[in-house]
Amino acid sequence: MAADVQEYVPASAMVIVAHPDDAEFLVAGTVARWARAGAEVTYVVVTKGDKGSEDPEMTPSRLTVIREEEQRAAGALLGVRNYAFLGYEDGYLQPTLELRRDLTRQIRLHRPEVLLTFDPTARFLGGFYPNHPDHRAAGDAAVDAMFPSARDRLTFPELLADGLEPHKVSQLWLGSPTQPDTWVDISDVLELKKQALLCHPSQLGPEVADFAIGLGRMMAAGQPFEYAESFRRIVMDVFPQD
Repeated sequence: MAADVQEYVPASAMVIVAHPDDAEFLVAGTVARWARAGAEVTYVVVTKGDKGSEDPEMTPSRLTVIREEEQRAAGALLGVRNYAFLGYEDGYLQPTLELRRDLTRQIRLHRPEVLLTFDPTARFLGGFYPNHPDHRAAGDAAVDAMFPSARDRLTFPELLADGLEPHKVSQLWLGSPTQPDTWVDISDVLELKKQALLCHPSQLGPEVADFAIGLGRMMAAGQPFEYAESFRRIVMDVFPQD
């Protein structure tokens, strides 16, 4: 995508991910750029991240608290304003109707212009990483919540009863896509992305800063800048959505 994407700043954006720390890998540079320019960013973290420890003394309940604190600290560095932690169990996520309803609730509540989430079609990433099943489940449910559930008045009528009117998201940005078509230059916010990743010491060591550099370079391959985050971008308001 051309210069228009580099200049684009939505009024509001929602990031839906499976685990605390996913957003920092996936979209931290883009979020930092947008928040710096005035966008209101909301993080929705679907699971508690309560399985991510090899410490035999760690308990799921204690890890849940630690990981939420880490996520809030990382988001604060990037300029994230709102957080929702849905509390699903880590490792067992499925794109159920219950999850779709919970995500539809968040979309109608915060009414984002742009939704960023995982590309649910990405089974393997970069030829070296089998994509976590929770990532794919979260992406699937997020896309289905955005379209058509958040838009359709008669879907999940209990949300209407709670005063949550339908909302049409204008753009869907899928991170870690199998076929990227949009690249955001994160060269001037790469340091912030590194620092945000380092806010997750329960999961990540100091070497993650070097990983972020390599990942940014890999995603920017063929682009006129050194570091990038890549997406598949779907503009929802080009054609009628009926």
